[in-house]
Amino acid sequence: MVKNKKYLILSIIFFFISIALNFPFPHEYPIGQEKSIAFRFPITTMDGVSYLGVTGLVLFIISLFFLVKSLDQYHVRMVLIGMLLVIFLPIEMVNAYQNTFATGIYAIEYDRESSICVFETKNEKTLTAYCQLPFENHSNKPVRFNIEFYEKYLFEDDMPMLSLLNEGGPYEVILHGKQRETVTIEAEIELSRIGVDAISGESSRINLKIVDGEKVRKL
Repeated sequence: MVKNKKYLILSIIFFFISIALNFPFPHEYPIGQEKSIAFRFPITTMDGVSYLGVTGLVLFIISLFFLVKSLDQYHVRMVLIGMLLVIFLPIEMVNAYQNTFATGIYAIEYDRESSICVFETKNEKTLTAYCQLPFENHSNKPVRFNIEFYEKYLFEDDMPMLSLLNEGGPYEVILHGKQRETVTIEAEIELSRIGVDAISGESSRINLKIVDGEKVRKL
């Protein structure tokens, strides 16, 4: 099946380098919030072309080229396997690390897709915020951390409501070993700070940081 071991080794090297350039840990987005992706490689972000993501994609394609050149059969099958691996292997590697060796905030998983913040005007001066943020501690020991909010990107008409939530902090969380919990945060924001008289709505996929002393993860 393998007709050229040198090409196979090169294929494996280029494959893992391509993954390492865009590895989703300890931060969810190592190079910024993506706008377009290919095989989990960010091609463009809110800042423009992602040269790191494009480089990773090119290296992945090179790895497939050497993989095909190294084999004398099953070319299509192995290319499909390579595509599946580049999509799912990084996430599985993160999960395996968090369930075995990770400690402290590095063992914390944040379900960003299920997070939400609801904003409602309480009175003429105050906006209330109610957030639900799902976390899971994959380690066997309790983990203590603070939650901070941040804006990834703000356009001209955007209001920095998430970052204003930090004025009600710090929001301290303690998760016991193997505990899964949806953390609820309630805060109030002065309407004068965002320059409006009234506002309501909700935000999903909340940007936040978990902080433990000098250790910080953007999720």
